[in-house]
Amino acid sequence: MVKKSSIADVLAEIVVKGMQEKKAKNIIKIDLTKINEAAADFFIICHGDSDRQVKAIADSIEDETLKAMQEKPHSREGQAENRWVLLDYLDVVVHVFQKDVREFYEIEDIWHDGVMTNYKDLD
Repeated sequence: MVKKSSIADVLAEIVVKGMQEKKAKNIIKIDLTKINEAAADFFIICHGDSDRQVKAIADSIEDETLKAMQEKPHSREGQAENRWVLLDYLDVVVHVFQKDVREFYEIEDIWHDGVMTNYKDLD
């Protein structure tokens, strides 16, 4: 049986596209739909090499989701320093880190029981 795509599935893929547009590194989508305690259906995580790239990635995600689905994040946090920008689309939560901050918080390890999809870095 073919799985029907949910709006969250589609939104998650558009988020990944927005990340790839600005050459985000080590993009991981974590499917949390089978975890009762999860705050969202998906966490999508990536990192950039500088505060400027983190901001550019977050802006690109917002542009892509607005263009494709007329969706804006419910909230955006962390844009003052651009070391960890969180975009909350309710069912899809996006984390855009600088590498050292990502390594410190280890979000992937916290949610290791979700289904992980790794995306190849685009050069």
